[in-house]
Amino acid sequence: MAFLQWRRFNFFEKEVVKNPETDKVFDELKDVNISVCTSGRGQLVIGDYEGNLYFINRQLHLTQFKAYEIRVSHLYQLKQNNILVSVGEDEQGVNPLIKVWNLDKTERGSPLCTRISRAIPGNKPTQVSCLTVHDNLNYMAVGFDNGSVVLFKGDVTRERNSKSRVVYENPSKITGLIFRSVGKDIFLFIVTENETVSVNLNLKDQKSVLEKMGAKVACTVLSDTNQDNQVVIGRSDAVYFYQPDGRGPCLAFEGEKLQLHWFRGYLVIVGKETKLQSRAPILGNNKVMNLLTVYDIQNKFIAYSAPYQEVIDVMCEWGSLYILAGDRKLYQLQEKDTQTKLDMLFKKNNYTLAISLAKSQQYDHDGLIDIFTQYGDHLYSKGDHDGAIDQYIRTIGKLEASYVIRKFLDAQRIHNLTKYLQALHKAQLATEEHTTLLLNCYTKLKDVSKLDEFIMTKDREIDFDVETAIKVCRQAGYHKHALSLAEKHRKHEWYLKIQLEDIKEYQKGLEYIGKLEFEECEDNLRKYGKILMTEVPEQTTSLLKILCTDYKPTNKPLVDSYSMEGGHSLILKAKAEDFIHIFVNNSIKLTEFLEHMIAVQPNSSELVYNTLLELYLHDMVHKTEKTSRLAREKKTLELLKNPEARYNIDQALILCQMNNFKAGILYLYEKAHLYQQIIRYHMEQCEYGLVIKGCEKFGAQDPNLWIQALSYFARKEDCCKPQLMEVLSQIDRRNLLPPLLVIQTLAHNSTATLSVVKDYIIRRLQLENDQIAEDERLIKQYREDSENKKVQIEDLKTSAKIFQASKCNICNHPLELPSVHFLCEPHSYHQHCFESYSENDNECPVCAAENRKIMDIIRAQEQTKDIHETFHNQLERAPDGFSVVADYFGRGVFNKVTLITDSPSKQPYSRMA
Repeated sequence: MAFLQWRRFNFFEKEVVKNPETDKVFDELKDVNISVCTSGRGQLVIGDYEGNLYFINRQLHLTQFKAYEIRVSHLYQLKQNNILVSVGEDEQGVNPLIKVWNLDKTERGSPLCTRISRAIPGNKPTQVSCLTVHDNLNYMAVGFDNGSVVLFKGDVTRERNSKSRVVYENPSKITGLIFRSVGKDIFLFIVTENETVSVNLNLKDQKSVLEKMGAKVACTVLSDTNQDNQVVIGRSDAVYFYQPDGRGPCLAFEGEKLQLHWFRGYLVIVGKETKLQSRAPILGNNKVMNLLTVYDIQNKFIAYSAPYQEVIDVMCEWGSLYILAGDRKLYQLQEKDTQTKLDMLFKKNNYTLAISLAKSQQYDHDGLIDIFTQYGDHLYSKGDHDGAIDQYIRTIGKLEASYVIRKFLDAQRIHNLTKYLQALHKAQLATEEHTTLLLNCYTKLKDVSKLDEFIMTKDREIDFDVETAIKVCRQAGYHKHALSLAEKHRKHEWYLKIQLEDIKEYQKGLEYIGKLEFEECEDNLRKYGKILMTEVPEQTTSLLKILCTDYKPTNKPLVDSYSMEGGHSLILKAKAEDFIHIFVNNSIKLTEFLEHMIAVQPNSSELVYNTLLELYLHDMVHKTEKTSRLAREKKTLELLKNPEARYNIDQALILCQMNNFKAGILYLYEKAHLYQQIIRYHMEQCEYGLVIKGCEKFGAQDPNLWIQALSYFARKEDCCKPQLMEVLSQIDRRNLLPPLLVIQTLAHNSTATLSVVKDYIIRRLQLENDQIAEDERLIKQYREDSENKKVQIEDLKTSAKIFQASKCNICNHPLELPSVHFLCEPHSYHQHCFESYSENDNECPVCAAENRKIMDIIRAQEQTKDIHETFHNQLERAPDGFSVVADYFGRGVFNKVTLITDSPSKQPYSRMA
């Protein structure tokens, strides 16, 4: 590519360097016969043909010292160390010397010279043509006019321990030397007038001829564009780039090259000005003009180009280019700042180059976004909507998406809008609205292939909101795509909405529910159970049976690995009562479901049993065929009698009463111990015989049933004499009512004649007469006993007592003295038997138990005789006050009790010795 095709810009500002103190042109070098220049480490270094070295700092202060006696021919300033290496002559003839200067140290006002070495290859005196030093200070190479290259290995600042060897020989003059490190290998590039060679110093100076072409002196430089630095060689036809293993690309910059330099990514070439006369010595008015051109290799444009009067050298220092021209003036090329350069490109609408330049200058991301935006706006205004959208896509993440979307909402720009929205999703910066808009674009374009690519491609990273995509596809009628998305991303709610509400594929929807995990399956069956029961009742009932017993998704094995290893997997089951409502229009399936539940889970809830009972009763009432009704009655009664059934008795009783299920009513009455309700039910049905049977069956638990039956039959005017006789017989036998109340009750029945109650009355009167006679006998007996006791007590108090017992009442052996006798006679004891057996010395052991009972009764009466408040409260509340008074009277509450402690068994006893 010829350089004439590259765009030209003026990105550098040229000015003549002036002395800051005097503001005059810096002309300190006007009388210096300059031989060589270099720069680095914050100063410009110049050597002359008189052997002087000149140093110019940033403040343009000039210092000098005598380095050689004759002249300075070559200089090399290291960048990492403040070390300057020079080649010059101190003696006439061919006698070049290498001197190494430590610029950080001085000696007698001059930099310290740390090394002086003779620079001759072997014993062949020849002039030095070029010089280079490695930054590690361990290698230095010197090239000569005779084509030899001498390598010095060791500390270049010291001659001691430094060894030299000839690493290259060629008949042609050495014009360029450059060190380059690649990993651990160090290469020395050698350029002659007709050959380019690389030498691997780590592999015993292994040489590789890169090309059978060389270059002139000062036309070789090392680039610094990136880590993969390349050796750049300028020839008259082009500029070539080299790596250690061969030649790389080339740029066809035509024209004779005099110097090559590298400055901050720019290639600086000094060549002949072709429009003027050829190069000649400066004599009189004959001036040789050189053309200095600055190339931006990366961005492919010329950053600066201008003619100068015989460029002696170009030095790079302090962020600028310094040009030393033949008029001995120093010119500064100051690069314009990036924003200024970009503004120049914007004015020329050269946005592509502006973007490339900004990137190469490490422009910040926000700045690049601004350029992309301006470029996009420019292309949009020109009508290049495709190009504009490409630039807007590059702004994603920084530029507000609505700014771009508004520009392309026109129907004719829908393709561009689609492209932008796709990029927005790919960057994962799309919102729900963006997803909606993109899918609407696809549907408007009817581009099913793009829609498939966006939604249905497998193993594609999702860069959109799935639910939004489902909504849009569903609304647009693309149910297949919506279903695919919902199934792929496990959006169960949306899948079932589309399948059951839109497509109405009930069987597939039910199968999908059966594959869900327990909680999701349960929730969706609650939600869609009614519609599924209406459309696919058989399959829905089957799934419910599984869900409410031991649920496992249908797409998973019934026995998992954990169970096979002996573990106990968790049983997941729903509550059957939660799904009763979905059978609202299908009682047959509900009955089937509930029967299944109580069969596999007898401990089902109360609601399950109540509902099943209600279904049975409803079905029983509406059965027209007698056999079917009887079968249902049997089934219902079996459910009621099932000991494991957990129905609510009250509700079950109400249901049986509502449906007039007699057997159920009577069973539930009996189960609830409502025996009076059973008798009353038979009474309401006028079932006299069953009333009697009921009283006989439950009379032991509730005797009042016979009284209830008596009242019932007493009010009946029908001929129920046998039943009345049976009731009277039971009341009499059980003594349930006083005869007077019986007579009063029967007085209400006109059919109950005297013959009905004659036997009852006679029997009751006879019993009462017998009781009166017995009571009178006992009264007489108690009176006689009381009189005898009084006589006995009085006799004990007044008369002597003769003890005639002959045996001990404890050991039953004949009495022996000493002995103990008690007045309760005939109880007598050996004294040793009495003392070992008796707990109380004053009490007869034989009579002690009976005496304690009597004393406990007396104490109890004594404790309760003063509880007047309790007595009055009971008397007020009692229906029969006479019984309460009799009870308290019997407990001695109304008597003044005298506690008798001197019973015969406790009378002082006598001891006989």
